[in-house]
Amino acid sequence: MKEVIYYKTLDNKCPYLEWYNSLDKSIRVIIDRRIDRIKLGNLGTHKKFDNLTEIKFVEGAGYRIYAYEYNDVIIIFLSAGNKSKQSKDIELAKKYLQEFNERYK
Repeated sequence: MKEVIYYKTLDNKCPYLEWYNSLDKSIRVIIDRRIDRIKLGNLGTHKKFDNLTEIKFVEGAGYRIYAYEYNDVIIIFLSAGNKSKQSKDIELAKKYLQEFNERYK
């Protein structure tokens, strides 16, 4: 079983949860179901690059969650968004991952 945690910035904001809370309830239900499967070790449709994992959703507006697998047990959700903001979201995830590594490694 994997643990999912949410990255917090230096000023204690949680980019992933801010994005999640802005979504329609029907989309949040889809995401919650996927997170349940992720906790069981099933990432579903995803790709890995630059130490990040991009978890893709076929439902909705091409949603994506950017995460980092830490010690094969913890999945840290860094940022999220949809296909239209993909490049910006990836850059933010990389920035948050760098901050995470500087603080905790």
